[in-house]
Amino acid sequence: MKIKNDPVYVRRRRAVIAVLLVAVLILVLVIGKLLSDDGSAEASPTRASATAEPEATAPAEVESPAPEDSPDAAQGKKADPAESDLVRVQRLTGEMTPKSVVASKKGQVFAQNMMYTHTVSVFTADGSLQKTIGDSVDLAGFGIEGHPGTSQGSPVEMAFSPDGETAWVSNYSMYGEGFLPEGKDACEGPEGISNSYLYKIDTSSLEIVDVIEVGAVPKYVAATPDGSRVLVSNWCSMDLSVIDVEQGDVTSTIPLGGDNPRGIEVSPDSSTAYVALMGDDRTVAVDLASGAVDGDFTVTGDGPRHLVLSPDGTHLYVTNNNDGTVSEVDTATGEVTRVVEVGNQPRSMAMSPDGGALYVVNYSDATMSKVLTEDFEVVQTVKTDPHPIGVTYEPTKERVWVANYGGSIIVFDDSRTAG
Repeated sequence: MKIKNDPVYVRRRRAVIAVLLVAVLILVLVIGKLLSDDGSAEASPTRASATAEPEATAPAEVESPAPEDSPDAAQGKKADPAESDLVRVQRLTGEMTPKSVVASKKGQVFAQNMMYTHTVSVFTADGSLQKTIGDSVDLAGFGIEGHPGTSQGSPVEMAFSPDGETAWVSNYSMYGEGFLPEGKDACEGPEGISNSYLYKIDTSSLEIVDVIEVGAVPKYVAATPDGSRVLVSNWCSMDLSVIDVEQGDVTSTIPLGGDNPRGIEVSPDSSTAYVALMGDDRTVAVDLASGAVDGDFTVTGDGPRHLVLSPDGTHLYVTNNNDGTVSEVDTATGEVTRVVEVGNQPRSMAMSPDGGALYVVNYSDATMSKVLTEDFEVVQTVKTDPHPIGVTYEPTKERVWVANYGGSIIVFDDSRTAG
């Protein structure tokens, strides 16, 4: 016993114990690291799962911070769109006249300010103004002849590439040397109408990095789900510009056989484009491989304007601007399966990512209708500012943004039950 209690041996035992404790700690850390890296192991609570909601990436700097949310923003219980209630949480204003508003999966939101303001306003998901992009370009710098000096556009609609790295913005008309007088919806004028341009904007630098000539008075823009093509409906050329993304140019122009094409949707397999002919009261289906147009695909009502597809591509939803309705169409047959009345002059609409709800802005009523796709009924109507014309669903915060042509954006939360 004296040997065991000798100070030398005590120190040795303590040293051995300390070494063993360190070894055990290292072993625990190594095993934990292996388990967290193993795809078959349970994911760490801090690691996003495959089904987690997308997360917005905040920029280092913004032009102006977001306004504070309404106190109602955090009320109620979390719920899916079929059970949640729209609650107004923000009103964004400034130097803008938004004609459309579109959110990416990453939480970046673009508002196109048409010809009167000549800008695109870029927001973060929380409502901060990230940057105001001017529409002035030096076309000669992009290798385009005949338009020396600075030209201006008039941003009207846009589409994100599937990866969110590119924003494609159509310009209703161009202004500058070598351009004819401003294009008009009437598509008439003694001198005719010039073709316009599509802007390619890098969503990281927020710079215009390319311009592509399309048709006269281009309106809607859609990117195919596979990211290979961008489509533009030309209101006065009555055709569809098909842009090969890799080549960076129009590879085909498809006559649509009707007046004033506007809304575009593309099937999940990127093979078929649906285009609303607003001036012809019908919607056509375009085979993007052959360019063949099914001119009798469907007739839904007076003034079909905007199109949205269900996530599985089996149903197409159409706003009928002059009828005050939204129609549901079976994409396999073109048959109108259901119709719901919303408000006066329904312009644009958006869909929740799960396909459970449609959000329809009613231009003349200054309202937005929420329609559940399961029973196809309006479950909520909320007030907006005058002339709501664009709408988008921002997925990272589960909010609906409404662009009002008079100069504001109203943001609604749709992630909770009321109260």
